Amino acid sequence: MTTASPPKSMTQRPESIRSLFRTGFSSLGWAGAVLVSSVPGVLVPFFGAVFVGAGTIALLGSSDLAALITVGVGVLTALVMAAPAVRLSAGWTRSQVERWCQVRMAVSYTDRPPLEMDSRGYWWTGYSYHRSRSVARLAQVLHWSLRDQTTRAEMVWLLVNPVAVLVLIGPVVGLLMGGVIFGLSAPADSRTYGEIGPGAGSLFISFLLSAAMVLAAVALLPYALTVHADLARRILDPQGRASNIQLTRRVAELTVTRADAVGDQAAELRRIERDLHDGAQARLVAIGMTLGTIEHLLDSDPGAARQLLADARQSSAKALQELRDLVRGIHPPVLAERGLGDAVRALALDSAQETEVTVSLPARPEAPVEAAVYFSVCELLANAAKHSGARHVWVDILYRAGRLRVTVTDDGRGGAAPERGSGLRGIERRLGTFDGVLSLSSPQSGPTTITMELPCALSSPRTSTSFEKG
Repeated sequence: MTTASPPKSMTQRPESIRSLFRTGFSSLGWAGAVLVSSVPGVLVPFFGAVFVGAGTIALLGSSDLAALITVGVGVLTALVMAAPAVRLSAGWTRSQVERWCQVRMAVSYTDRPPLEMDSRGYWWTGYSYHRSRSVARLAQVLHWSLRDQTTRAEMVWLLVNPVAVLVLIGPVVGLLMGGVIFGLSAPADSRTYGEIGPGAGSLFISFLLSAAMVLAAVALLPYALTVHADLARRILDPQGRASNIQLTRRVAELTVTRADAVGDQAAELRRIERDLHDGAQARLVAIGMTLGTIEHLLDSDPGAARQLLADARQSSAKALQELRDLVRGIHPPVLAERGLGDAVRALALDSAQETEVTVSLPARPEAPVEAAVYFSVCELLANAAKHSGARHVWVDILYRAGRLRVTVTDDGRGGAAPERGSGLRGIERRLGTFDGVLSLSSPQSGPTTITMELPCALSSPRTSTSFEKG
């Protein structure tokens, strides 16, 4: 976040020629630091990859397989050697911008969840399960690096910085060094300028041209460095400069999710009204008519009245059951009373497949989030029973780093796709109301893995347990 405005000499046109050159000469130290900081992050991995590749070629000889292995080893070496330079290069650039422009860029990294072993002996990285702890650690670091916004920006800057230095500052520094060398080499050269031969006149013109080149480079250097610093801020501190395009896109996303939420709510109200009209309401009307008939038969035909009372009692029991089913479809009592984990376990008990549920929730999510996830899991279990032919389903519910992650996996035939009308689009819209996302992996012949992830806060404490329905 910006804490102070850059000095006027770095951001505005100088008021006089004198201040222009004073600013230029004071920028020489900054230019040197920028040049030095941009080189190691690219050259060290490059030469390391070349050195290791040459050693691999020497060991394996020259063949197509050896060339392929050499390329793979070289790329892996470059990545390993570049990894430490990512944060070092970005940190050095931030310190330079803060020192020379008095502008501090905020740094915020996403917390990396600790590795945890579940009851089955698998290591949970916060994103996936692995049998080996070292593999889990490597997968977690790679996945976290690609998901963390600040780290991604630092990776981009590691590649952009040398190009920016070469394009913006390289020509100016080249002009500066060329002017100095041109002037220093003048006494040793026999230069001529038109009719002016070697001698004092030629030497004077050489010194004059050398001074012009140096002064031109010094005058341009502050502008080149300012553009470089501005580019660094745009990449390393994007939140400090949210563009109108980003804001417009975010408003459009919120508009769509709000429209989806309103549409889903209206559809749910219509469903409730239809169920009441066609179910419990019709039975209650029939019970009222039956009671009216009983009233007329009490004196003339007590036996028939008694039979109608029994029918009315059965109808009232059915109406009550339909009302309970309707309430359960709106918000199941087990979900309201015992939370998401026990509600999903209740679904597993009624599921047609063998269903294993693993829950790791330190506390209860917010009620709207619980309801959205519950009905999404309910629909996914129904899809697995109806379409996939699965015999076993695994449901993992996990909360880490402010995000609720639910993974539903089945051993069915696979081939699921949102465009095939399997209800996945509706689940996406339901999760989108809470800024949630849904990812699908369903190759032909299976298995199918559907992951739902959405940000949420927790409230009352709950324990972490596992459950399996045989």
